[in-house]
Amino acid sequence: VPLAELSLMNKLIHTSLVESQQHVEILQRDPSSPLFSIKTFEELPLKKELLQGVYMMGFNRPSKIQEQALPLMLAYPPQNLIAQSQSGTGKTAAFVLAMLSRASASEKYPQCLCLAPTYELALQIGQVVRAIGKFCTDIKVNYAVRGNRVLKGTVLEEQIIIGTPGTTLDWCFKQRILDLTKISLFVLDEADIMIDTQGLSCQSIRIHRALPKSCQVLLFSATYKEPVRAFAERIIPDPILIKLREEELTLSNIRQYFMVCQSSDEQYKALCNLYGSFTIGQVMIFCQTRRLADWLSGKMSRDGHQVAILTAELTVVQRASIIQRFREGKEKVLIATNVCARGIDVQQVTTVVNFGLPVDQEGEPDFETYLHRIGRAGRFGHRGIAFSVVQRETVRLVHKVEEYFQTTIKQLDPYDMDELEKLAA
Repeated sequence: VPLAELSLMNKLIHTSLVESQQHVEILQRDPSSPLFSIKTFEELPLKKELLQGVYMMGFNRPSKIQEQALPLMLAYPPQNLIAQSQSGTGKTAAFVLAMLSRASASEKYPQCLCLAPTYELALQIGQVVRAIGKFCTDIKVNYAVRGNRVLKGTVLEEQIIIGTPGTTLDWCFKQRILDLTKISLFVLDEADIMIDTQGLSCQSIRIHRALPKSCQVLLFSATYKEPVRAFAERIIPDPILIKLREEELTLSNIRQYFMVCQSSDEQYKALCNLYGSFTIGQVMIFCQTRRLADWLSGKMSRDGHQVAILTAELTVVQRASIIQRFREGKEKVLIATNVCARGIDVQQVTTVVNFGLPVDQEGEPDFETYLHRIGRAGRFGHRGIAFSVVQRETVRLVHKVEEYFQTTIKQLDPYDMDELEKLAA
């Protein structure tokens, strides 16, 4: 799944902040320079209309990344910043607050420019701007994205422009309707995706070069790997870096079991025994193929279970809607192919079932996908449980997974209801 699709799904489904246990690291060129953090939004120099918008969004207090980043973003003189943390930790709301604070409603021209890698991500950022800026009625937004046709000679009066690099370049240099010399705040969102997508990084750098030297630059990224660091150094002079350490997927807090069956029908019976023994809040079941996912979904639905299915042919918006319904408990079971094995966080999930182990094209275990699959059950320090329901001829794959991860996967009898009930207790 393209990184941009994963990012959009996370933006769509994270209606509340993810509570991270990870530490915030701050790197700056002058370590002796004092830095300030905040515990409430009232400590920030925010207009009352913006505070109203923040509370309307359901943010009662700043997230970990916001505590450190917002005082820097809103400081005078303006500070250049790179903020790195995973989805759902409040990055978008943070830079939206910065744009709405920096934009002057009395000046009728673009002052803040935000670039995102895709049309859909740009529109999603715009929704956050509209929500937080609900009471800032004099501040307007326009979109430099495909399909938004603006005639040459148009005078832009909107203070905030959100766009994709290609269309924004056209507005600046072909149509000459966006004057970059008047931009005082430049936000580059999803920098890791920008770098990963051909052409976007060059376009972003070209736009950045046309900005005034006094322009504040905020760069946001879910990762801070070497390509992101090198890209940031090319466009941002002397940035302060704020990192929320990415949560490591680990097997240490997940109990793992496997069951051996003779056929897919027997696998299904074992799954039903599992489901009947556990008072499972919500469970994710992973299948290797869409055909298997469809078959399993049909059987479970006919047996009266509330089931949702998530596969790659659905649009991003459809996938996000299914995940949102699952997070809200409208369906108790989410059956997914590997499209959902990484990047999607549903905090209520404590049980994962592999309906067959993930394999590569050679039929060998796909260790990374296995880790990401069962990692759904152990997010944010929660204890989880993972079951793999396999056929006899694939038991060797279970032992290879054990060997690779230096872990123990205990065998269960799928028909030993006493043992299953003991586990459930």
